[in-house]
Amino acid sequence: MPALVLLGAQWGDEGKGKATDLLGGSVDYVVRYQGGNNAGHTVVVDGQTYALHLLPSGILSPGCTPVIGNGVVVDPAVLLSELSGLRARGVDTSKLLISGNAHLITPYHTTLDKVTERFLGKRKIGTTGRGIGPSYADKINRVGIRVQDLFDESILRQKVDAALDFKNQVLAKLYNRRAIAADQVVEELLGYADQLASYVTDTTLVLNEAIDQGKVVLFEGGQGTLLDVDHGTYPFVTSSNPTAGGACTGAGVGPTKISRVIGILKAYTTRVGAGPFPTELFDADGDRLRTIGGERGVTTGRDRRCGWFDAVIARYATRVNGLTDFFLTKLDVLTGWEHIPVCVAYEIDGRRVEELPYSQTDFHHAKPVYEMLPGWSEDITKAKSFSDLPANAQRYVKTLEELSGAPISAIGVGPGREETIVVNPLL
Repeated sequence: MPALVLLGAQWGDEGKGKATDLLGGSVDYVVRYQGGNNAGHTVVVDGQTYALHLLPSGILSPGCTPVIGNGVVVDPAVLLSELSGLRARGVDTSKLLISGNAHLITPYHTTLDKVTERFLGKRKIGTTGRGIGPSYADKINRVGIRVQDLFDESILRQKVDAALDFKNQVLAKLYNRRAIAADQVVEELLGYADQLASYVTDTTLVLNEAIDQGKVVLFEGGQGTLLDVDHGTYPFVTSSNPTAGGACTGAGVGPTKISRVIGILKAYTTRVGAGPFPTELFDADGDRLRTIGGERGVTTGRDRRCGWFDAVIARYATRVNGLTDFFLTKLDVLTGWEHIPVCVAYEIDGRRVEELPYSQTDFHHAKPVYEMLPGWSEDITKAKSFSDLPANAQRYVKTLEELSGAPISAIGVGPGREETIVVNPLL
């Protein structure tokens, strides 16, 4: 049985939660392998909407074990609040597993995140202010605090003291902020130890044994390909690797064990935060996409920037992830347009460019080259098979498939779990 990676093929917010949830009944483990509570998934089950920020979407599938891998940064207060909220709605959260090697987001990380963004002013990146970047920075600088440190007070205290020796200097002398008391941070973190202890384990061992036993393991990325710190629109990116390679490092599973990589594509394009966006719309069409699509960030509450489908970034996602399939979401949002533009290439300084430019300067100057496709007016939310779609909707899907470089194996025609057309089984 396969080990699959499911990830965003644009700038995030593509509908990964729905795709993961759709597969949840057939999957034994769902693993978050990067990011933190800066990512959000909206899942609709039996008419109920669940907004997940840190937990894997598989937590809503009774037979599935949700896993937070070593590549995730964990805010313990957010995690416990999210677990409590799900339990209050009757969701069993007892199967959750958390890697002891995952790093923690502490109060000083969130403080630094917020004051740094304010300090940058017009040059700000557009972070969520939740401490994700500073936590990853500490991880790379080898001064981070891991989940397992919660269970050794001596180590925890040494690490917090060492971190705040420097960070308090920055807060006080650069940002004119009050220093943070180490004892207060330690006391807060130790308060989470007993509440989290039953979930913490060696998840790398668990997942490798599961794959060897023929279990189905789904690795779920947060954000999207164009927000990858190495392969995205740097510096307007996240602080981790949402691309397929991140699943191996963020979960401790070798690449030879991954059998399928599924990219989630929205039928148009959105992004949150600053950074280049060639197909962005500033007119009534953009407002209409935002309204009909409910384009508001699950985690941030910010309106998403909206634009037409960009085949250039879809081809790029296929290349850097080795995508085997696409799951196309929100096709129903496009119902009612007489003609729908699709970006097939860019124009940069008078040149036609069909691949994502490696230069940040070129990408900032990229102008979309559109082809117009005929729209449709029929309601597609009740469609159960590809042949149920109007001819022009079929043509739109087939065109996107040809332009993007991988087969579209599933199509979302509404927000509900059941409002999905499966063209080729993903399992």
